[in-house]
Amino acid sequence: MGVWSAGSAPAGSINPRVVEAMAELGIDLSRESPKPLTDGAVRAADVVITMGCGDACPVYPGKRYLDWQVDDPAGQPIEVVRRIRDDIRQRIAALLDDLLGPG
Repeated sequence: MGVWSAGSAPAGSINPRVVEAMAELGIDLSRESPKPLTDGAVRAADVVITMGCGDACPVYPGKRYLDWQVDDPAGQPIEVVRRIRDDIRQRIAALLDDLLGPG
């Protein structure tokens, strides 16, 4: 199972507080960069999770779409970014349970 992260209007760099919050979990984003959402990535996906991109996200029939209302970490203190990170982590765990079954 692969995972892609992309945006409809990606920033020039990853928010430093996001990098810090993910590093606390042992996930190194220091060498990553924001990527644009492509038609190819959506076509290859089994599930497409959007976070408020509206009409900017490509939509293909037969794909499973989930729209997660998640706060934007831009300009937020690390405590808020951690809460956002943990919220997304719980949503991903629930999605994996749904897709793969518990355990």
